[in-house]
Amino acid sequence: MRGYDFHRQKPIDEYIVDFYCGKLCLAIELDGYSHELEEIWKKDVIKTRRLNQLGIHVLRFSDQKVHEDMDHVLWVIEDYIQQFEANGDTPPLIPSS
Repeated sequence: MRGYDFHRQKPIDEYIVDFYCGKLCLAIELDGYSHELEEIWKKDVIKTRRLNQLGIHVLRFSDQKVHEDMDHVLWVIEDYIQQFEANGDTPPLIPSS
């Protein structure tokens, strides 16, 4: 996207993220219905906190959102990239999604 390289199933620390771009310090996670279960949700929170500690921003999207509103998903990623570039190639200070 916009010339940035994203890698699928990228190992980081003790986790594997669905998509990762090192230049953007960005991980993208796609969550299926099992992520709505409290046990899995708690693991996702811990994973996101750890990635944030490593300086990686995490954008999370449900599988449903990807299937039903891909334009919105792409807009959110595009917005992150625009903020990244506007900040002089440093990650924008936005909350994890």
